[in-house]
Amino acid sequence: MFMKKIGFLSFGHWSNHPAYNTRTASDTLLQSIDLAIAAEEIGLDGAYFRVHHFAAQLASPFPLLSAIGAKTNHIEIGTGVIDMRYENPLYMIEDAGAADLISGGRLQLGISRGSPEQVIDGWRYFGYELAEGETDADMGRRKALEFLNKLNGVGFARPNPYPMFPNPPGLLRLEPHSEGLRERIWWGAASNATAIWAAENGMNLQSSTLKYDENGKPFHIQQAEQIRLYKEAWKKAGHAREPRVSVSRSVFALVTDQDRYYFGQEANRIDKIGMIEKDKRAIFGRSYAAEPDQLIKELAQDEAIQEADTLLLTIPNTLGVDYNVHVLSSILEHVAPGLGWR
Repeated sequence: MFMKKIGFLSFGHWSNHPAYNTRTASDTLLQSIDLAIAAEEIGLDGAYFRVHHFAAQLASPFPLLSAIGAKTNHIEIGTGVIDMRYENPLYMIEDAGAADLISGGRLQLGISRGSPEQVIDGWRYFGYELAEGETDADMGRRKALEFLNKLNGVGFARPNPYPMFPNPPGLLRLEPHSEGLRERIWWGAASNATAIWAAENGMNLQSSTLKYDENGKPFHIQQAEQIRLYKEAWKKAGHAREPRVSVSRSVFALVTDQDRYYFGQEANRIDKIGMIEKDKRAIFGRSYAAEPDQLIKELAQDEAIQEADTLLLTIPNTLGVDYNVHVLSSILEHVAPGLGWR
């Protein structure tokens, strides 16, 4: 066992529902900031947010990431994941650079080709079209590579000979440039092949609570195999630094009656098989909910968690800041020490 970074991952839902503490978009945004501040205070390492479009959930992430960066001091601030099909890679570099500088270099940006969405080909409404012979997954990867390439801070644009303000010599890069952000880009991979592709292109790996079912084995074993393939590919590519790997899990320590009321039925859950796209069979990892001692035993058996350096705990953001702080504190106090993570 070894020390592990632990963060939360919020879907950022809201709905005008009597059981929700997040009735509006404003509630979710402001509570997300408050939760990140509180998470830093209790010693959590990361505040990560999902990104979805055309949904009553958090969307374009940079205003929120910047606000959290301005109000916290050391917690990592990330996404899981930005759907690159919707992005203008160059505009995104400016947004990401600004947010990273505001936070003092704490951004951990998860990007990917995105998941099935609320609308059909939603990226078309954002003004994007596929190149000839391209799938939407191809487009997501193409935009990701352009983002990575231009993020390096090397000039590429020909300067105007009669500029409004004096130019530095040579070709111009996008500003503001944040040194080191390129090494804090993660790829969300649902297959072994895209995990290997991420390693070849020098991105950290995010693996979530689902992946394509590639061999029928239990989810945590398939995910551990994916991570090992990624690490091998990273080594083979000869990158100078060590990569990072995160996995996300739904984990609830049942320490109060309220915990048992909300999550007692999650105990003894098993992996599920489903279809996330019409031609792709996927495996969804189980949730964990148990008394702390039992939770420690169960999590110690999860091979993918052992392979990762970062664990993202998916949270029920609609239950409000105070309850989520309790959920996260329970893991830090009652579970993490028993696994050697703290």
